[in-house]
Amino acid sequence: MLKKESQNLEIDNLDIEILKQLMQDATKPYTEIAKDLIVSGGTIHVRMKKLNEMGIIRGSHLIIDPQKAGYDICAFLGIYLEKGIQYKDAVEQLSKIKEVVELHYTTGAYSMFAKIICRDTSHLRHVLNEEIQAVAGIQRTETLISLEESIRRQIELGPAI
Repeated sequence: MLKKESQNLEIDNLDIEILKQLMQDATKPYTEIAKDLIVSGGTIHVRMKKLNEMGIIRGSHLIIDPQKAGYDICAFLGIYLEKGIQYKDAVEQLSKIKEVVELHYTTGAYSMFAKIICRDTSHLRHVLNEEIQAVAGIQRTETLISLEESIRRQIELGPAI
């Protein structure tokens, strides 16, 4: 069983099976999950409450197709900071730029690595030159434009150890 030390709670194979089903379809009713797993609906509710309290589940959200919504450019941005101490301030400023959809603090060549979504190359140029380069502490950036997203998935949960 996997243990979360701070709360002394465990997840077991039933929890993993519940998570697998919800990862496939977050709108699946608990009653259907209970039927599939041959447990009561109340058991599913209790387990979900526990998984939320443990922080394993961080919510659910609707996934849209950016291209179908008019956002044709997905780009990745390697960000060099002048000094590492500027990280928190840079994150705060970058979080205000709606086109930044992911941001990671990294090792290696870049201080941070971001994923940005834009309507077109003109929009991308504006975001890069007028918004991201204006963030205090950013020394320079390197942009990689994605031509195609080939794989997108959640982690695959295995049996509890």
